[in-house]
Amino acid sequence: MKRFLLITLLLISIVPCLNAQKKELAQARTLIKSGKELDKAINLMDKLLRDSLNRRNMQVWQVRAEAIRAQYEQGNERLYLKQKQDTAELFLLARKMFLAYQQADSIDALPDRKGRVAPKYRRRNAEYLHPYRKNLFYGGNYFLKQERPQEAYNMVQTYIESYSHPLFEEYAKEPDRNIPTAAYVAVVAGHQLNSPQMSLKYAKEALQDTIRLENTLVYLSETYFQINDTTHLVECLWRGFENLPTSEYFFTRLYDYYNGKHEADTAMMVVEKALAKDMKFMPALNAKSDLLLNLGDNNKCVDVCNDIIALEPKAANAYYNAGAAYVNMAIKLNEGHVDAARRKQIRECYSKAMPYMEKYKELEPQLKSKWGPVLYDIYLKLNLGKKFEQMERLLRSN
Repeated sequence: MKRFLLITLLLISIVPCLNAQKKELAQARTLIKSGKELDKAINLMDKLLRDSLNRRNMQVWQVRAEAIRAQYEQGNERLYLKQKQDTAELFLLARKMFLAYQQADSIDALPDRKGRVAPKYRRRNAEYLHPYRKNLFYGGNYFLKQERPQEAYNMVQTYIESYSHPLFEEYAKEPDRNIPTAAYVAVVAGHQLNSPQMSLKYAKEALQDTIRLENTLVYLSETYFQINDTTHLVECLWRGFENLPTSEYFFTRLYDYYNGKHEADTAMMVVEKALAKDMKFMPALNAKSDLLLNLGDNNKCVDVCNDIIALEPKAANAYYNAGAAYVNMAIKLNEGHVDAARRKQIRECYSKAMPYMEKYKELEPQLKSKWGPVLYDIYLKLNLGKKFEQMERLLRSN
């Protein structure tokens, strides 16, 4: 008797809910058919979904998706007829529509009481949506150009993930050639939002976009640097450098990395790879002159500096390195026993160093702390009294 009473009470409480549900579903369908007050139709379904009893009701989800679809179709028609229609709003509606149908599909695919999965609406919904899927891709590009990175990211995220959504399983058999470019948009948008997680989420797909590979590797390098992921940073730099050995971005950072770790052999290998591609690549020539000077290979350093000066007569660093190399030669010759012949060689080295260092002074007059002590020593060793006195006064005035 108690059980019968309980069932009766339960039925009494459910019946009004079912009646209200039917009424609101019918009202929403009428609004969709009329094409008016579509926001109201959506709100009616949202109200139903706030009740946990309705959240597995496919009819509610389907009607909600159809109401958003009607909004999108109206916007599309206005655009086609060249009537007033906000482009951004239409792209956002497209994404909202895809999300709505995907949510509906997840309910449609729930197993029945016997555990069977047989989506009733999937094929019909997918056939309708598929032709519009590219609009998500176009929307991502549109928002990126409009400097709205969050919307850009949302659009391409939905585009990429819809490809593997069960709703589109029949269409995912063919490769989607736009995914790498969509992933590139996600990398850029994530970088602009200062979100490494977002920027890296589709990095693998973005690296398949060969047209934008250089930019992708730059953005990824910046992201890995930001999160102190040295392993992936160096991998990115190497990949960029191998593809574009004369890219100043990749060359400079890769060279600086190995030079900073005092791995001179690897740093020189990077330099030589760049010069093999372009023997006039100035960043590599400058780096080579620095390396040779630091390694004490002074004669080769002077040769490289002369090559740089021949290409760029105002290359200040080349004049400094050549002058410093000659000074280093003189210092080395001055070690141990110094006879008359060696003194002559020492003087010749200082004499050769002087015009280079004076030219550096002319090109970089503000860097007195760098050229001043060297010229002071050169004038002293060459016994150039007047120039020595001038340099001494100049250094004292600092």
